[in-house]
Amino acid sequence: MAKLLPTKKTPLLARRLTELSLCDLRHQFGHQACPHSRFLFLTTMGLSSDPHFQKLEQWYKSKAGNLNMRDMFDADMDRFSKFSTTLETDDGDILLDYSKNLVNEEVMRMLLAKSMGVEEARDKMFSGEKINFTEGRAVLHIALRNRSNTPINVDGQDVMPEVNRVLDKMKAFCHKVRSGEWKGFSGKAITDVVNIGIGGSDLGPLMVTEALKPYSKGGPNVWFVSNIDGTHMAKTLAQLNAETTLFIIASKTFTTQETITNAESARDWFLQTANDQSAVAKHFVALSTNAVSVVDFVLDVMLAFSQWVGGRYSLWSAIGLSIALHIGFENFEQLLAGAHWMDNHFRSTPLEQNVPVLLAVLGVWYINFFQAETHAMLPYDQYMHRFAAYFQQGDMESNGKYITKDGARVNYHTGPIVWGEPGTNGQHAFYQLIHQGTRMIPADFLIPAQTQHPIRDSLHHKILMANFLAQTEALMKGKTSDEARKELEATGLGGAELEKLLPHKVFQGNKPSNSIVFKKLSPFILGALVAMYEHKIFVQGVMWNINSYDQWGVELGKQLAKAIEPELRDSSEVHTHDSSTNGLINFLKKNSA
Repeated sequence: MAKLLPTKKTPLLARRLTELSLCDLRHQFGHQACPHSRFLFLTTMGLSSDPHFQKLEQWYKSKAGNLNMRDMFDADMDRFSKFSTTLETDDGDILLDYSKNLVNEEVMRMLLAKSMGVEEARDKMFSGEKINFTEGRAVLHIALRNRSNTPINVDGQDVMPEVNRVLDKMKAFCHKVRSGEWKGFSGKAITDVVNIGIGGSDLGPLMVTEALKPYSKGGPNVWFVSNIDGTHMAKTLAQLNAETTLFIIASKTFTTQETITNAESARDWFLQTANDQSAVAKHFVALSTNAVSVVDFVLDVMLAFSQWVGGRYSLWSAIGLSIALHIGFENFEQLLAGAHWMDNHFRSTPLEQNVPVLLAVLGVWYINFFQAETHAMLPYDQYMHRFAAYFQQGDMESNGKYITKDGARVNYHTGPIVWGEPGTNGQHAFYQLIHQGTRMIPADFLIPAQTQHPIRDSLHHKILMANFLAQTEALMKGKTSDEARKELEATGLGGAELEKLLPHKVFQGNKPSNSIVFKKLSPFILGALVAMYEHKIFVQGVMWNINSYDQWGVELGKQLAKAIEPELRDSSEVHTHDSSTNGLINFLKKNSA
């Protein structure tokens, strides 16, 4: 097993933090020195040594330059039918059109051959094996939405009875709150729910409650406080009535500094009105695995979830309580059902028609051959405005790794930078870079065929769909110099002025995109879409030979913040860090008084 090797000059602190040290990727084999650290790495051949990868690499070097999407469409009138697949779900069809990609049938066969290790890894996950080996945990978010209730064993014990017990508690609690049976300390029903959490305890519930607003009739308003910046809490509390507000403290460990600090501040605010410590239990509930700390907070209601639930995959668990309260438990069950449908598709469908696998191998194609650094997620649905932000964590925290399962360093790129905004807003912000920039940016375009708001006989939605279709066509086709010249000549422009403007009007095209179209954004369909991307991330992690389910890179900053915080409490100058950090600390202390 390869190890991180400190040199003789490595400081003692650095030696203790070797596993958390970060440095830039270098595409080299063997021993590797990072110029920005004092560590030597032993790299692994990994993906690069795989014979399928090597075959594809040779093909890329000799033939990829000839891949032109416009030419491929002109040469094959059936290209769409060959490179698209339709999923017939229980709540309408989902279409994946991947024909606007730099692939042909030969490339797809080679990509899918490399992914053949996916089946074994997939079976291990679904059977409850501890595939998160660095933390010794199973990865069973799929059990949380296992609507068929088939047994899933961890350490010889079926987890489904406990999953169903928590769901039953969620259902009962949702009914009490939504019906008005659950009263606050003054006898009034709950009108507002505040979810206090961060990371996976915030991003998933926030994304889903925003996406499913049309299904929230009869439910309380929901608010989300995540940031330790007091502004987030203060602005939220200013809009609430303590008598009718319920706070959900969502923290797996119940020790997360941001969440517990925010929860304590919310409790202080609440007690200014209630003036009775016993009233806290009527207005605060906990979602956690730490029963002792929950009791210490003086809470009566705690919904638990298991250690095999990763934070960024936890919206399906008790962490989804804010979702269930907002849209109703029946709709929450539909969310689970949609995800379970996609789980079954992923588990049983041949790779060549398996949507998460197709998305995954296309991503690997661009990241590891075309050196794409980012991936854009562009939903043409305003309700999905938090979708890309949610998968920033889902993807980047999962596959932002440079150490393989063998403990060696990769010599290839892994997870992309994920970003995006809803259409058509993004068209007027950053699409210029996608169309005419110097970097390849593969993009997923998502849109419902039906709108939630058919304003003016669905005129708005027809314009939205037209833009959706136009963008993927424009990215694929581009505009040639001859086409641009004819357009300029048609405006009466000619001579030197035309020649001066002409290069700026040319679009290279050949920009890859996937189009994902579904009937309507319902709880079921949203669940299916989220699970689809979860499994895409899993497949890519398998192909890169990394553990997609730990997040050690988050820890170092937390450790250092705990050491720095006491240094901010007095006015004395600090000299215990590097000169930059010392200078920043001292400037902040001087100017914060």
